[in-house]
Amino acid sequence: MAEDQGAAALFPGFESKRLTVDADVDIHYVVGGKGPPLLLIHGAPQSHIMWRLVAPLLQDRFTLIIPDLRGYGRSGKPWKGDYSKRRMAADLIAVMDALGHARFSVAGHDRGARVTRRLVKDHADRVDRAVILDIVPTTWLYGHIHKKAQINLWNWAIWAAPEPVPETVLNPEAMLKLMVKSVAPEPEVFDDYVRTNGNIESLHAMCEDYRAGAGIDSEYDAADAATKIATPLLVLCGTRSSSTATVFDVEAAWRAEATDVRFGEVDCGHFLPEEAPEETAKAMLDFLQ
Repeated sequence: MAEDQGAAALFPGFESKRLTVDADVDIHYVVGGKGPPLLLIHGAPQSHIMWRLVAPLLQDRFTLIIPDLRGYGRSGKPWKGDYSKRRMAADLIAVMDALGHARFSVAGHDRGARVTRRLVKDHADRVDRAVILDIVPTTWLYGHIHKKAQINLWNWAIWAAPEPVPETVLNPEAMLKLMVKSVAPEPEVFDDYVRTNGNIESLHAMCEDYRAGAGIDSEYDAADAATKIATPLLVLCGTRSSSTATVFDVEAAWRAEATDVRFGEVDCGHFLPEEAPEETAKAMLDFLQ
């Protein structure tokens, strides 16, 4: 498939590339910068462009590889596919292999942070350091659902509902516009989000991602729950995040998961890379250097 050069428009000096990783699934990514490799993984309902404000602050120190996860942005969206975090992590290992990066650091936000967690579990020998942005582990989340969490995390129930419930009752374009309007004030960014993710194929893929979180991902997590993450972690949360800091004990959640974990806060909501790019980049640089 031809490279989508328009995808790099928000990343001056970066190249747009694709890699076929699994049957008919291809992963789109942009790459640029200089220095040791750093993989940046977006969350839902977004795409690689959520890193557009952070990338310029990191690109003089790192070679940045910024993909669209399967099901999101410009990557493949198989209707019947594997949306487990294990498969998503394997997709990104294939990208790093294709670029010749035997070892690298990684930062993930939201769903991308869940992929990051699985990546450091399954491929610990590949990752030097990892940054987790604004999540608690999936098993912890499901085990600590209380009234406020149920209300704040409404999407966890709706998007994980059996097919075809959310695909039938939700308007993908209207939902996407509602969710990204506050973090995408630039018209070209808003339009890109809507064009790539505001459609039924993307909605279905995102639902499959959340269904996997409630199903096969939980099985994988249970199977290796006794093995703590040894990779150095920075867990960074927004002080006003309705997904983490205001509803969960973030430190308790991650201390149960990892042996080398540091914590930080940014004065913002859930979408750290878009709401507070300078503070997020600084915290990342302080940890990764």
